[in-house]
Amino acid sequence: MSQTFQIYLVRLLIATTLFTGTMFSQHHPDLQEFSYDFFSWRAITQPATSDDINRVERPVGWVPDYSPESLVKHKQRYQDFRSRLSSISRQGWSRSDSVDYLLLHSAVERVNWELNVLRLPERNPDFYIHQTLGILFELLLIHSPMTGQRAQELLTRFRSIPQTLEHGMKNLTDPVSAFADIALSNGINVRNKLRDCVNALKPVVEPNMHRGLLNAAENAADALENYLNWLADEKPRMSNRFSVGREQYEYFLSQIALIPYDPDQLLLMGAQEWDRSVSFYEYELKRNEGLAESRYFRSSKAQIARSKRDETSIRRFLERKDIMSVPVWLQHYNNLPIPPWLAPLSHMGVNDDLTSETRLNENAVSYIPEPGPNLAYFNRSSAQDPRPIIIHEGVPGHYFQMAISWANKNPIRRHFFDSGPIEGIGFYVEELMLQHGLFEDRPRTREIIYSFMRLRALRVDVDVKLALGMYSIEGAAKFLEETVPMDHETALWEARFFSLTPGQAISYQIGKLQIMSLIADARVKFGDNFSLRHYHDYMMENGNIPIALQHWEYLEETDDLLKLWKKHK
Repeated sequence: MSQTFQIYLVRLLIATTLFTGTMFSQHHPDLQEFSYDFFSWRAITQPATSDDINRVERPVGWVPDYSPESLVKHKQRYQDFRSRLSSISRQGWSRSDSVDYLLLHSAVERVNWELNVLRLPERNPDFYIHQTLGILFELLLIHSPMTGQRAQELLTRFRSIPQTLEHGMKNLTDPVSAFADIALSNGINVRNKLRDCVNALKPVVEPNMHRGLLNAAENAADALENYLNWLADEKPRMSNRFSVGREQYEYFLSQIALIPYDPDQLLLMGAQEWDRSVSFYEYELKRNEGLAESRYFRSSKAQIARSKRDETSIRRFLERKDIMSVPVWLQHYNNLPIPPWLAPLSHMGVNDDLTSETRLNENAVSYIPEPGPNLAYFNRSSAQDPRPIIIHEGVPGHYFQMAISWANKNPIRRHFFDSGPIEGIGFYVEELMLQHGLFEDRPRTREIIYSFMRLRALRVDVDVKLALGMYSIEGAAKFLEETVPMDHETALWEARFFSLTPGQAISYQIGKLQIMSLIADARVKFGDNFSLRHYHDYMMENGNIPIALQHWEYLEETDDLLKLWKKHK
């Protein structure tokens, strides 16, 4: 932990003992001005990833710029933002102002994490696959009708691909062999995929754009094939060291994720939840003996119709059981078939469109394949019962929470993101709905929820041990495949993704445990005056905020901040 951050935490703790004002105040103008400048810059410079949580709306005409010269400027801007934030006067701050400061500090340090710790542009060959194919994927995901403006944005992004890859080959001075394998896998058959994508777009874009898109796709394919061949040639000389190491992993935990635990504590927490999830799974199997096995839907059309009814039913269930408020303005989370222009690049990330801050009047969409027993782990569960994924990804999970957070009156809390609370909430609401009895009509679905719990507990083990160099990617994939159990394809995808994004896989289990700890403390503090619905409504509106800060703001308790400080005193 930097000395500046450590000193500020001490000041926060002292100020908290003296503060007697309300939880919220008028938004601090200096923090808001900083936030506007920083998040505007991040809309231009934040990397594209396969994670649906991290997607960001880009300015018109945007293309990524990872020239060596731009990388130098990005690293300098990080230092500039860091200095500017620390110089903001803290006189007269409310508790919510201090929370906003810590959010901004986390957001700024995430830039350092990407550029100077993970060193994505210098070490990760797959990084450039996501700044090329990934930026196309993000536009193709949008389910609303294709507009001329979006078609032009696609053309602009296609045309940017050769230069991005040229910069990538200059920047990759310390590439990791395992990450090159991921890039090579994501680039298989890339020319045909781009051709199929462009040909599928012809019915929905103006005819005068057809030739330009096709030519740009061919040029992009030339550049991608050249890049992939270069990676294959360079691979024998690449490093095999992909782990970030304990010191840097703890830096992520304390300054970015604001998780007040060390790696050993995380492993213990994950192991305890593994024991609980396996036991509960076994209880459920025993409870369901003699019941018919779950059937798969006959078609995607039947699955889509059922998911629409289920999503509406879940919303009514939340209100009827007094679990949380469902805003009348909130749109719906629907399933749709994978569109033909998206299908060729569907391997580039989570196939959903969760909308955005400027699209709150649109429904969210999850694209689904034809149902059947041979699907990957999560798609197979939805082909039996859509509700577990609706709950995690849609209502009351990611879409529900993110849409409500995007409507937060505080711009800082609209734009800040962190997988810890967001994935923690998505996982938490799965068991929340189980405990309230949602699945009593389809008991076999409870087995799916407990299987999900097993996976999320194991992800803690995989995340920590990949980060500390205790697992290879192949070893982590085998562990998941055999222990969850799950299909090899999904297990390998998860292991690869978590090796690239240390700290992400713990977010589900650790975030959920932090939420449950907050609820327990709130119940003890407020007794019968505690309202679970009231906390859930606060949690959803402020769902992007790390749970340690929710704990402080909602309960006025500093235990988690003290733990963060004591770890690095």
